[in-house]
Amino acid sequence: MPVLAPARSTTPPAPPDPLAIPFFGRSLTEYAASFALDPATLRGRDVLDVASGPASFVAEACARRINAVGVDPLYSAAPAELAGHVQLDYARLFAQMRARSSIYRLKAAGYRSLADAEADRHGAAQRFLEDYAVHCLHGRYVGGVLPRLPFFDATFDLVLCGQLLFVSERFDFDWHVAACRELVRVSAGEVRINPVCGGDGRPYPGIARLRRELKAAGVASELVAVDYEFIVGGGAMLVLRRSAS
Repeated sequence: MPVLAPARSTTPPAPPDPLAIPFFGRSLTEYAASFALDPATLRGRDVLDVASGPASFVAEACARRINAVGVDPLYSAAPAELAGHVQLDYARLFAQMRARSSIYRLKAAGYRSLADAEADRHGAAQRFLEDYAVHCLHGRYVGGVLPRLPFFDATFDLVLCGQLLFVSERFDFDWHVAACRELVRVSAGEVRINPVCGGDGRPYPGIARLRRELKAAGVASELVAVDYEFIVGGGAMLVLRRSAS
């Protein structure tokens, strides 16, 4: 497991209240589709899942001998407290999804119905809670929040960040830049961010400007189509790397 870095003295843009971001997660199967991953090729590699929430990716990846770590603002909480967040946030979010069902492409994401998606994600949350109860003190689940992560530079071979950066209107452009640079800082290889649209499926309007800012900061970027689209407009990920120069 990675050694945590000491706190840095620089002051990045302030993150929003962690409790204002839904505690919501997905399975390794959905991660593999949304981030174009082949889990077999990641065996023995160091992978970070940022804003991991109650996703079962870390638990399932570690079971496949991937050195996966999750980081989330709520990971300092006791398992029972996180179970409460799951119960409340899942009920609220699925009620919202049922009210806006027309923007979801369930079959394209491999689901027969919204009820099927709900059952799958509840299953992922249950696997997470069981794994967190055992491994929350072993460095597998780390408390932390963008845009300041508690890891040394170039710690992970691959960094993933899903359903966070562009989905919430709580984040402004400066925060997006700082968050992307921080994700690249802790990566020795690639960063993959999905989706590149808002919660309503509309493309992130600042993407061209963001890529220019990142290029000026020595970060190369690429928009890559993925064979996964849970929400209309969500069929692409943003891939970041340190520029070769």
